[in-house]
Amino acid sequence: MSDEAAARIAFLRSLRAVRRFADRPVPDAVLADVLEVARWTGSAKNRQPWELVVVRERESLQALSTAGDFAGHLAGAPLGIALLMASEGGVRTTAVDEGRLAQNLMLAAWAHGVGTCVATVWSEREAAAKAVLAAPDDRTLRTILSVGYPEDEAARFLSAGPGRAAIPLGRKPLDELVHVERYGNRQR
Repeated sequence: MSDEAAARIAFLRSLRAVRRFADRPVPDAVLADVLEVARWTGSAKNRQPWELVVVRERESLQALSTAGDFAGHLAGAPLGIALLMASEGGVRTTAVDEGRLAQNLMLAAWAHGVGTCVATVWSEREAAAKAVLAAPDDRTLRTILSVGYPEDEAARFLSAGPGRAAIPLGRKPLDELVHVERYGNRQR
């Protein structure tokens, strides 16, 4: 593997969820770059079934932090990015596109040293979250990213705050994840 490829792979592996943020604004130029990467994210049939709402108002972030049981990190973030997805006939058909978009936003932010974390909007709380954003009824809101510089070096690697359970670090080994040709044939 070339040094350039190794550096790119190391960058991809370095992405971490950040849930504790410094009291430091994300510069407009950084945000613009992140949003431009989002614009270029691929989607099924190039439909680009999304719109984004950038949220900086503290009261709005606080309100959105109640949208899911694990969305509290939004309250302390300098900004959030809500992913509003198109739905067809009331059926949400864009889950893969939404995941691709979220991951690209996260990686683009990380390239600038800016951390992110996914906040999942719970279905029974979606209407309230959409009301905060004045989002139209014909869009779904399931994902909001908290965005900001990590509070400290530890926030880049261990996101739990004081008095909270630590989130396990590391990854399962490949031989627990990969099957070859058929399920049960483990990679060797």
